[in-house]
Amino acid sequence: MARKKKQAEGLGDTVENILEVTGVAKVAKWILGEDCGCEERKQKLNELWRYKKPECLTEDEYNVLDKFYNRNRSSVSPSEQREILKIYNRVLHEKQQPTQCGSCLREIVNKLNTLYAVYKEEKDADTEAESTGE
Repeated sequence: MARKKKQAEGLGDTVENILEVTGVAKVAKWILGEDCGCEERKQKLNELWRYKKPECLTEDEYNVLDKFYNRNRSSVSPSEQREILKIYNRVLHEKQQPTQCGSCLREIVNKLNTLYAVYKEEKDADTEAESTGE
């Protein structure tokens, strides 16, 4: 029975599939050993080039993020974390849970900040176009 392959999450999975089908992966493991660094490269490529496109932020989500990114505190309250994760999970099709890990939360906040910045730029451009009558 053929094993069903999971859908590629990003470029790393696609490269891995091609290398396995062509036999290059076996040759690499034969020459370089089992720990040839392929898994780390795959993960890095998947992080850099994900296939899942993020959903657009809703106006309410934008307002929550706008308030969050324009505040003067450096800590994140549990209620803020829940709200951020709710947005993050919906927009990026993830299932992240609340965390005590500062670097994990920072990564989530940074990814959302990138989406927020794009949305803000588009919103500002739309507002400017409306004010100039374009």
